[in-house]
Amino acid sequence: MSASVHGSYAQPGRTDFREAFRLAMAGVLQQAIVAGDLPIDAGDVPGLLEQVRETTDSKFGDYTTTVAMPLAKRQREKPRTLAERLISRLNADPDFTALFEPVAEPVGPGFINVRVRDDALAHGVAAACGDVRLGVRPVAQPETIVLDYSSPNVAKPMHVGHIRSTVIGDALARMLRFRGHTVITDNHLGDWGTQFGMILWGWKHCRDEAAYAADPTAELGRLYRLVRKVADAKPEELAADPIAAELAAAHPEAGREVLLETAKLHEGDEENRRLWEEFMPVCRREIERIYARLDVAFDHTLGESFFQPLLAGVVDDLVAGGLARESRGAIGVFLEGRETPLLIRKADGAFLYATTDLATIAWRAEHWQPDRILYVVDHRQSQHFQQVFATARAWGGRAAEQLASIQLVHVAFGTVLGEDGKPFKTRAGDTVGLEALLDEGVTRALAIVGEGEHTRQGMDESQRQAVAEAVGIGAIKYADLSQNRTTDYVFSFDKMLELKGNTAAYMQYAVARVEGIAGRGGIDREALRQQVAADPASIELVDPRERRLALAALRLAAVLEDVEADYRPNLLTAWLFELAGCFSSFYDALPVLKAEGRQRTTRLALCDLTGRALRQGLELLGIRVPLQM
Repeated sequence: MSASVHGSYAQPGRTDFREAFRLAMAGVLQQAIVAGDLPIDAGDVPGLLEQVRETTDSKFGDYTTTVAMPLAKRQREKPRTLAERLISRLNADPDFTALFEPVAEPVGPGFINVRVRDDALAHGVAAACGDVRLGVRPVAQPETIVLDYSSPNVAKPMHVGHIRSTVIGDALARMLRFRGHTVITDNHLGDWGTQFGMILWGWKHCRDEAAYAADPTAELGRLYRLVRKVADAKPEELAADPIAAELAAAHPEAGREVLLETAKLHEGDEENRRLWEEFMPVCRREIERIYARLDVAFDHTLGESFFQPLLAGVVDDLVAGGLARESRGAIGVFLEGRETPLLIRKADGAFLYATTDLATIAWRAEHWQPDRILYVVDHRQSQHFQQVFATARAWGGRAAEQLASIQLVHVAFGTVLGEDGKPFKTRAGDTVGLEALLDEGVTRALAIVGEGEHTRQGMDESQRQAVAEAVGIGAIKYADLSQNRTTDYVFSFDKMLELKGNTAAYMQYAVARVEGIAGRGGIDREALRQQVAADPASIELVDPRERRLALAALRLAAVLEDVEADYRPNLLTAWLFELAGCFSSFYDALPVLKAEGRQRTTRLALCDLTGRALRQGLELLGIRVPLQM
């Protein structure tokens, strides 16, 4: 971790200055361990280095650490006194002073604040300009990570509740891949449950064959919605739907009959299996069409039906290993410290979601050998995953070896709320359909795109529509991703489509402004990048706004590290907002195209780097960036 182990960390053109400061601190702490100056060992160092962060105010420098405070407490020394000793060692390290200005003294009770040297920052800008990855190095130890997200029930129309899992999972997949990990995405479709029993029952009792021939997707969706009302038999729903009410009166046992149709499918009934195989491609095509609009794709789509043949073996294995036993005719896993068992087979012999999840974990462990499996599923499933993960870790027998070293993570998220503070619904009280949501976003975005800008830039109608699609859907995605994923958030089209504030439209507009600078100035951006990369001395950061923008543009690597640490995409959106704000302050105050000499080169390079960084950040969120708005 230290410079003495890995060589100089003051490479020319370094862009990840927070990591360089960490390495410097690691070297200092290692010296203290060898000299016996501090009551720590090598195992303490990584945790201490996590306290190296960016400062919140540039007047305190660029990076800070509180490492002296916990160490001083251990040996009953004043934090400021210990910080002074650590600073002395930092200032004596030529690698440190090649990147950072010498530190005068601690701040306050013991903060160690450092400032990046202007020439080191200029070299960092030059290096990032000449790098397709903007100076972001792949992780030193890449892992294989399986991401399980979206996972709709295929016989139901996708609704607003699917947006969070889908966009959070897709963004994490993009970021983890960019970091250098091997990422395997799997859409674990619900393609084998009661929802298919509803469609099968509906097909046999109330299908419209002409409607099915004209639009299979619409007819299957109608059957599902109708039969759900009949099976649930809620008086208020039946009162509002005469057709459902008539069916419910004619078939008072419809709910039980739906379950029987589901059981027949699972048992291999020839007719139900044939219908399932006919309906599945229809349902899949509809889902894939929605994913295409969202720019979401999966490496694998292994639904519940894929794992059905494995479920009996999972139950047998857990019973044989002593983890599961019979209770009231059902079979459950009884874990120490848990009040309720994890049921894996019902008394009637049917398997449960937990059985499928355990089979899926074991299959992924055997076939993909992942280091981590991430489940992007809403917070209401927390207890379920706690029990499933605990069972998987305790599982003996044939699964033990594969499961022993895998990190299982539930990436939980909150609920999408309407402005009334309740789960987002239509005015009629129905769940909002996902495609209707996307359509509304695009329609509203079209009004923004059409406000005069296209006339000046010569945008035709098809271009306006394409830009509106990018802006509208990008707004919906960004509004979700900019929230702390664990909290609920209020959905508001008016706020998410604003051209100011922390919105996708604001970020997209900032990129368009950068594109406009290059276009108006006739700048060959690739030639500019090559020039700057070959001659770092052409970068001269004089104005504080130039320096602030440069530091912000070079923080992508650190931000992605922080996102991965807790799977929070909102840390990336916060950085994008900060970067766009830095650029706005810079651009509004300083001439770019009218500047001369190194000043012009510096500002053009900063504009180009900022535009690329904003574009890269948005692409990592799965948001398209139009060239003009």
